[in-house]
Amino acid sequence: MAASDIVVIFDFDKTIIDCDSDNWVVDELGATELFNQLLPTMPWNSLMDRMMKEQHSQGTTVEDIAAVLKRTPIHLQIIEAIKSAHALGCDLKIVSDANTFFIDTILEHHGLQECFSEINTNPGFVDEQGRLRIFPHHDFTKSSHGCDHPSCPPNMCKGIVIEKIQASLSMEDQKKTIIYLGDGLGDFCPSLKLGDGDYVMPRKDFPVWDLICKNRSLIKAQIYEWSDGEELKIVLLRLISRIISIDGNNTNANIGQLYSVDCKLNTMALPATSGHEAFPQALPVLH
Repeated sequence: MAASDIVVIFDFDKTIIDCDSDNWVVDELGATELFNQLLPTMPWNSLMDRMMKEQHSQGTTVEDIAAVLKRTPIHLQIIEAIKSAHALGCDLKIVSDANTFFIDTILEHHGLQECFSEINTNPGFVDEQGRLRIFPHHDFTKSSHGCDHPSCPPNMCKGIVIEKIQASLSMEDQKKTIIYLGDGLGDFCPSLKLGDGDYVMPRKDFPVWDLICKNRSLIKAQIYEWSDGEELKIVLLRLISRIISIDGNNTNANIGQLYSVDCKLNTMALPATSGHEAFPQALPVLH
């Protein structure tokens, strides 16, 4: 399989960046107290839109918000992983419950915007008054998005987004392999949509990892965990190499060492090898 037949889909908050972008902006602008007061009274997207309105009324500009976003913590190894996967020819996409303004600003700042062919998230744009507006990906006030899984917020079912991506990929001649990376509760539903030939990379000790560990029999994809930016880079790039080498019969690919998700059990021990290290299979799951 060529790298161009591998589709890598990233969550954004706490996956590409090492925090929640909404909380980061609110905290850095000194609006945490008001945010916490209003949080029980309105949906998250509506609250973020309200917070941006309050900031605008206090004289905070879009440039001020962008400056805060450019300080968002991101692991340098994740930047390298994204650039490397893109350079190899993989198709990179984002499915996130952040918003377009936050994501675009951060990606552009780090020179990553051109790496992604598609970004699915909540709309965020600057209106004629210069105020940043944030709206839900799906307008849940008019209708449900149709997924009743308790891990999906009302404004966005990432599983439905993945199904649309899969439908688009199925129109192409060559079969595609999906690698999905995420950390939060909302990343569980898309993990359920992946097939036998796909891979899911949950962030260890984060909510999606716990859900996958408790519901392993529901996951058809192979599961490989990661903990931080350095591990994400190692696991992702070696996984890409593995897919290419297995399907392309390239025994010289340097696929190295990789650990399967351990779900609080002992991590798989790797056998001693000469030359390139062995690449273990993911732990088996019941379908």
